[in-house]
Amino acid sequence: MSKKEKIEMMVEGGKATPGPEMGQKLGPLKIPIPNILKDINAKTEAFKGVKVPVKLIIDTETKEYTIEVGTPPVSELIKKELSLEKGSSTANKMKIANIGIETLIKISKMKMDSMYTDKIKSAVKTVAGSCNSMGILVEGKLSSEFNKDLESGKYNKELQEQKTEISPEKAAILKEQLTAAQEELRKQAEKLAAEEAAKAAAAAPVKVEGAEGEAAPAAAEGEKKPDEKAAAKEKVAAKPEAKKEEKPKK
Repeated sequence: MSKKEKIEMMVEGGKATPGPEMGQKLGPLKIPIPNILKDINAKTEAFKGVKVPVKLIIDTETKEYTIEVGTPPVSELIKKELSLEKGSSTANKMKIANIGIETLIKISKMKMDSMYTDKIKSAVKTVAGSCNSMGILVEGKLSSEFNKDLESGKYNKELQEQKTEISPEKAAILKEQLTAAQEELRKQAEKLAAEEAAKAAAAAPVKVEGAEGEAAPAAAEGEKKPDEKAAAKEKVAAKPEAKKEEKPKK
């Protein structure tokens, strides 16, 4: 009865190297490691520069083997393609990159095996959704707007050709779109800040200047100011006392 040996490893796409576990398990089986590495590298070629999980399953009796290649999360592939360390911490307020349809197609092809679809258009929409949550524009737009364009057939040519390379001219356009979007968001943020400052100023209590160097509280409605009260008292005290009316003598 044959036995299955499993070796799980993380390899850099297209650059697998023999590890200790591989030597220990494959050595006794007399399976040529260089051949296996060649097959692993061929299967992971699309993931150059990214670490990917690989599972090697060997039949100890027949010496046959299968290679299962996992894929990094879509977000990791997006960051790798755009040379980003992380996504935006405030995706709705700060846009950090602008991705083209060509790059979406490239990432979709990498993830197709692990997605619940075999249609490139559906895969591209899924990847675009991930971009939105990372603060990344798609063709200069939010992913929801881009997906409408996608459904309308605007990018059918790129989808049919499965184009994955961006020309220098297209890269320049993407950069201009990002700059314009960032400037618009900056203006919106400034406007919002000004409105908030105006509201705060309107809600602040009114102060009346009192003695030098200090502010006196404003008098309540109907209440006389302190100096007005004192003047009123002095006025009353200055009035001569009214004479009592004498009763006529009998």
